Amino acid sequence: MDLQHVNVKFLVSDPASVDLEPLIPVFHRWIQEQVFEELLLDIADYRHVHDGPGIVLIGHQADYSLDNTDGRLGVRYNRKAPLDGGNEDRLKQAASSALRACQRLEAEGVLAEKIRFNGRDVEFFINDRLLAPNREEVRRLLDPEFKAFFGTLFCGSDYGMSYDTDARRLLRVSVQASKHFSVTELLKNLEGSTGLDH
Repeated sequence: MDLQHVNVKFLVSDPASVDLEPLIPVFHRWIQEQVFEELLLDIADYRHVHDGPGIVLIGHQADYSLDNTDGRLGVRYNRKAPLDGGNEDRLKQAASSALRACQRLEAEGVLAEKIRFNGRDVEFFINDRLLAPNREEVRRLLDPEFKAFFGTLFCGSDYGMSYDTDARRLLRVSVQASKHFSVTELLKNLEGSTGLDH
């Protein structure tokens, strides 16, 4: 199965301490400075939606957001444009992009160090119901690829993983590592295995 439109979400440590308001000028500056590889275009504010998409930094190839879907706050990377390579390449690209956004947010002085990532909880989604419907046979087919990727992400440490089995929802796998990793450590785990640029 040739995956596209990979989404990755890294959860924050203390969601109750996070105020999304200061993110708006931060995201505007990111657009002005074009801080990522993808072309950044606009901002959408969904703070009024309970357990919704939060604040979204809209790009041409991908979106970045501080997303609170299902009451689980985290940085979410949503790849929209197709990517060359295999599934492992696409999983690593999406995770690396999300981690770079996490790293940048943690370094933003205006956020007063309130946004920190717990380094254990990650969610992956395939945002393509036609290509990867959330069915048992699809999950079984992708399971070895997800497990190989998580072995790299967590550098061989133990982890637990579970699938959302609701066929009405996107295919989603939630993962929790047995130990805490910093954002920098997770990036090094991925970049050490692929030669990705910092």
